Amino acid sequence: MEIQHPADRGGGKRGAFEWLAEGASRFTSSPVFFGLCLALVAGSVAVHLCGFGLEWQVFAGSCMTSVTLLLLALLKNSELRAERAIQRKLDAIASAMLEASEGEPGAAHKDLKAAIRLEEET
Repeated sequence: MEIQHPADRGGGKRGAFEWLAEGASRFTSSPVFFGLCLALVAGSVAVHLCGFGLEWQVFAGSCMTSVTLLLLALLKNSELRAERAIQRKLDAIASAMLEASEGEPGAAHKDLKAAIRLEEET
């Protein structure tokens, strides 16, 4: 089984995971999510400081761990998509420059125009 780069999966269209990851990425970068994280941390600290039972302390720790793992997966997905978009833009620029130095613009010029708007697609 070959594992593909997230930008290469599914061809030109985006799948359900890409939509979910992008939506989650937008939500996790919002002030609302920051407030929720502060509340989660404050709740975890309160559970420990108030001396609640061990079950509550384990539950608070499990919640923190789950959120951390989910955010790690989202961060990695966003990083890979951004990396691939930058590489495509650099490849398009290099091809267009080479083509321009050799004569009239052609296919590489069209690829460069498409790459300029690539961040809207990924």
